[in-house]
Amino acid sequence: MSEEATENSLESSLRRLKCHFTWNLLEGENSLDNFEDRVCHQTELQSGEFRATTYNLLAFIKHQRGQGEEALQCLRRAEDLIQQQYPGQAELRSLVTWGNYAWVYHGMGRLSEAQAYVDKIREACKKFSNPYRMESPELDCEEGWSRLKCGRQHAGRAKACFEKCLDKRPKHPESTSGLAICSFRLDQWSALKNPVEALRRAIELNPDNQYIKVLLALKLQKMNEDEEAERLVEEAVGKAPCAIDVLRGAAMLYRKKNDLDSAIELLTRAVQCSPNNAYLHCHLGVCYRAKVLECEKRGLTGRYGYREDYQELIRHAVDHLKRADELNGTLVNVGSFLACLHLQAGQYEDAEYYFQREFAKELTAVERQVLHLRYGNFQWFQRKCESKAIHHFMEGVKINQDPKATGKMENKLRGIAKARLSRNRDDPQALRILTCLQELDGKRQPAGENSETDVNGRLSPSASLADE
Repeated sequence: MSEEATENSLESSLRRLKCHFTWNLLEGENSLDNFEDRVCHQTELQSGEFRATTYNLLAFIKHQRGQGEEALQCLRRAEDLIQQQYPGQAELRSLVTWGNYAWVYHGMGRLSEAQAYVDKIREACKKFSNPYRMESPELDCEEGWSRLKCGRQHAGRAKACFEKCLDKRPKHPESTSGLAICSFRLDQWSALKNPVEALRRAIELNPDNQYIKVLLALKLQKMNEDEEAERLVEEAVGKAPCAIDVLRGAAMLYRKKNDLDSAIELLTRAVQCSPNNAYLHCHLGVCYRAKVLECEKRGLTGRYGYREDYQELIRHAVDHLKRADELNGTLVNVGSFLACLHLQAGQYEDAEYYFQREFAKELTAVERQVLHLRYGNFQWFQRKCESKAIHHFMEGVKINQDPKATGKMENKLRGIAKARLSRNRDDPQALRILTCLQELDGKRQPAGENSETDVNGRLSPSASLADE
């Protein structure tokens, strides 16, 4: 057989393998950096039992970057972890990794080594009709877990992988867990039927899977079944005190019930386990920011005995949000939060810096509208620049994607207009504001009932982070 025919035969074999290179994982992706960030930090499934899956995905990413040797190192690590985790199933569990080896070696031009792995897979699968694609729940599960780690757009296809496994083995514990996690995610994102039954079934077959207990707790909390939800979370955290997924999910539950101290305690533990995870620092910073807002709402910021605690909360919030920003400069709202915290600390130049950085980002319409609200507040209350405040409130109202933000800015603009008209009944700026608001109101539905107004339609005499 000629060299060209041999390579064509190898390429044909590679396309038939079940591995990360044949699952079309980058479909719809616009950034390999964002994809890697989701795999390594943003998505759940960061616990030890998924480390081999993570290394396989990293090998795929390294290959895409043209880093063949680094990809091979990741595959060696994945293979070692499989040997440790599944000593009785190592050959079966390694088939996906071997397929990845074949693809990486082929990409490096090392065709004989690529062929060796293809032959190794064929030898393991020779008792099946298709020599390159052993059908087993374990392989379908690996595809399912890999897709789950790739982000929300893969959840539906991941669910199909786990359902395929369960068609053949209805009580397969791993597939049941995967299906339950998919059901939870799809319920969150597309309002499918309640996944509680799937989660309970998964816990029944996997009583040691603490992450699924946390997911069930979050669903039960949403259904106002708080007692069982808290019991499940306490049990999960007690049995998996260092599992990042469990700690992060439990912190979410406590934050939703406004127990910020418990959420901060759990997230602090998670950060100690994974100090370079931008999302954990972001969640922790947001919790401290929530405590800052709490102090403001209670009027404690200037009281004797509280001012120092308030400043300490701001410092904690800023430190963690800055760390998140250093690790991942694309996180939504981090710059805006930092800007608001700096202005509350009286550090206006720092606030301006972070506001401008946020405006330079590619933001959704809702994100940009809220940013106009926050920056308008900054110009009005701290910088005392009415013209810039009016400009940003007006730009935000024109976007009109977040009813609450629209209502707040409309209220502020009307307050400014009334104040100007009280001094001069023919004030042209005030009349322009009111005319513009009237025209906008005629072109769209009302912003909603969430706007903040007082009985006289005036601006509040002071503004804070809470006045967003």
